Order: sequence, then C-alpha cells, then structure tokens
Amino acid sequence: MAEGSSMYNPYEHREVFAPLSNIDAFISLLKCVIGTGILAMPLAYLYSGMIGGTVLTIITTIVLIHGMHLLILCMVESSRRQEMPYCSFPESMAYAFSVGPSWCRYCSKASGYLVDGVLGIAHYGVTVVYIVFVAENCRQLLAAIHDQNVDLRIFVAVVGFLVLPLFLVRHLKYLVPFNICANILMYVGFIIIIVYLFRGLPALGDRCMFGDPIKLPIYFGIVLFAVTSVGVMLAIESKMKTPENYLGWFGILNLATVFVVITNVVFGVMGYWRYGEDLAASITLNIPTDQLFSQLSKALIAIAIFLSYPLSGYVTIDIIMNRYIGRNRELKHPHIIEYAVRITFVIIGTLNAIAFPNLGPLLALVGAFSISLLNLVFPACMELSLYYREPKGYGIGKWKLWKDIVLILVGIVILSYGSYAAIVQMIDEYGGANKSAKVHERYLNDPLLQIIAETVQSPEANAESLIML
Repeated sequence: MAEGSSMYNPYEHREVFAPLSNIDAFISLLKCVIGTGILAMPLAYLYSGMIGGTVLTIITTIVLIHGMHLLILCMVESSRRQEMPYCSFPESMAYAFSVGPSWCRYCSKASGYLVDGVLGIAHYGVTVVYIVFVAENCRQLLAAIHDQNVDLRIFVAVVGFLVLPLFLVRHLKYLVPFNICANILMYVGFIIIIVYLFRGLPALGDRCMFGDPIKLPIYFGIVLFAVTSVGVMLAIESKMKTPENYLGWFGILNLATVFVVITNVVFGVMGYWRYGEDLAASITLNIPTDQLFSQLSKALIAIAIFLSYPLSGYVTIDIIMNRYIGRNRELKHPHIIEYAVRITFVIIGTLNAIAFPNLGPLLALVGAFSISLLNLVFPACMELSLYYREPKGYGIGKWKLWKDIVLILVGIVILSYGSYAAIVQMIDEYGGANKSAKVHERYLNDPLLQIIAETVQSPEANAESLIML
C-alpha cells in the first residue's frame, strides 16, 4: 500500500461532533484512571516498602504511559501514511502488520479483530463489575441503617434499571458534567478515608523503606492494573478539539498522569504507614465500618462509580456501532439503532451480574490480557512493523528495536503470570473441591493468588475487581 505524503497532517482533517476541550479531556482522563483500584495501593506498599513503592510506582507508570504515547503515535503515523483523518486502534494494528514483515501480512486482518475483542470484552466486564460494586455497597448501607439483609441480586436489578437513562447519553462531551461530579465525590470519599489514615500513626521507623524482592511480583500485580484504561484514553483523544495537545511533555495525558501518580503514592504511603502488616486487600476493610463518616465515604465512592458507568461502556458501544453495525454502510436510523444497542448492552450486563455477581477471577483474566496486550505488546509490535522497511526507522543503534523487544517481553510476563493467577482462582472457585484440590494447594502457597481471593470474596473489596482500569 502506498504511503501518504509526509506533509499530510491527520489532525488538520479530523472533524468531531461535540468535541472535548483540553479541560474536558483532563477531567475525563482523571475519571477513567482514578478509581477504586487506588484502595489497594497500601497493600502494594506492604510488599515494596515506602521508598521502594514510591520509586517503582513512578517507574511502572512511566512505562505504561509510554506505551500509550507509543500507541497513539503509531495510530497517527498510520493515519498519515493512509491520508486518513483518524485511524482507530484496530485499523492501525491491521495496517501496521500489512506493511511489516511478510509473515505479519497473513494475520493483519485478524490482528484488528483481536484488538476489538480485547477492548470490547475488557470494558464490558468493567461495567458489569460497576453494577455489582454499586449494588453491594447499597445493600451494605441499607443493612447498616435498617438491619435488613436483602438479596444482592435485587439491588443489582435496581442499579441496572437506574443506570439505563444515564447510559443513553451518546457523546463524551455530554458526559463531562457527570465526570466532574464523579471526580468530586470520589475525592471527597478518598479524603474521608485519608482522615482515618492520619489517626494514630506509628513511628515511621516501624515501617520498611524497601520490600522483599521476592514479593515484588505481588506489588506489580496490584499496581499495573491501577494506572491506565486504554480504551477510554483513546476515545478521549479521538474526541478532542485539539488532539495535538494530548501528547507531549506537558500534554493532557502527562498532566493527568502526574495527578494520578501523586494520588496513588499518597494513598499507598499513608495506608501502609497507618496499618502496616495488618493491611487487608482493600483499605476500606481496615477503617471502621460502623461509623457515619466511613459509611459516607462508601456511599460517595459508590455514587461516583455509578456515574462512571457510561464512560467505561462507551468503548464497547463505539466498537459495536462503528466497527461492525455501521461500517461501510449508511444506516437509516443510526440513533435509534444505537439506543437499542445501548439498552441491550445494559440489560445483558445486568443479567450477567445477577447470574454471576462474583466476577473477580474472570475480570482478573481479562485484566491480564488488556494491560499486557493493549498497553505494551500491541504498541511495540505496531512500531516494529511500521518502521520495518525503513533503513533508519529504528533510530541510532536501533534503540527502538531493543526498546520494543523489552516492552514485548515485559508484556508477556504480565500476561503469563496474570493469566495463571486468574485461571487458578477460577478453577478453585468454580471447579469444585475434588477437581481443584491440587490447584487449591498451589493457590494457598501463592501470596498473589491469596490477594485475588481476598479481594473478590469480600463485599467491601469488590472494588479491586476494578483494578484493571
């Protein structure tokens, strides 16, 4: 395929209905990244130490955000070469493979479908857990007030019904007010938790500054899923009025990331300093549960997650509508069709949550795939393919080649260990006592698997099922 002119600038030809301003994009970015996964950061610091955790959190975030930068730059380069205003992630993946090594050409189309599948399933899973999370917190609050134990599935059905009107908002621009409210509520809830963390702090010398290197994989297993949300990040960039301001040293993505890192570090340090070895999978399990302010923090975070549902579900709907239903054809009533798809999406997700309210193991598996593939492996493969036939495409000393190989290897490690942990937990939970006796024994000897189990089995800690965002 012939390459486009080097003078072609995709940004100059991109037209977006109801575009996002820089502030809108920044607010939406905070909402898509800052979530309840932050509640597990203190536990991560238990295994890394205060100084070690802070340094590793910054390094890990830099690596993942570099993957996002690399991904978007490859998408822009694919758009430039094809002289298209915008080339989506799947389209860019397919194009990159088509101009890469000869063996990649045979799987170029399949690679695009693979990206669609990973993105769509990951965000669908997150929305299901959102429903379960909000329903569980509402059930607990009702039980604390009226001492009534109502079936969780009733709350799931009610939450699914209430979220439906909110999910009918079709454009990211019109979701910004909800994202602002969600951010405010989320941070007020976090501040209440931090107030508890500042009470009764022990001597700083009682805490480790550096963790046990053997337990660092547990740390990474927690942190990796709390930093990024690829699908929503790409959707925000695609809807910006000035997308060229998204990247760069002082771009919207980097500025939001700095805010995210600071929040994660503060929560991690203070939570570990306060509770030390007594930390649970979620910091909410350590603060008192029978006090007004602790209940208030839980309610605020639940409402924030409720308001975040449309933002997370946007990616899957966008894939269904633009990549499959509306691709290469004119729809007579596109809005009506999209509303029908959105209603069906909520109904299926709600029924899914009613049938299987404990989705932790499955989502851990999806999370391992989404982070490792979307953030590291796919962007590195795209860059390697795009510049494969250019003599100096990999830079001086072919540094891009070696850098991308490292990213792929890191992604494979995350994929392998994350998938192993999730599958073992799924077998242990759904396979029955006789079928999973040997696996259960291995699971009990693996600290990371114990964390996953504690996370998905405790109602207060269902938030950690969202750690993949």
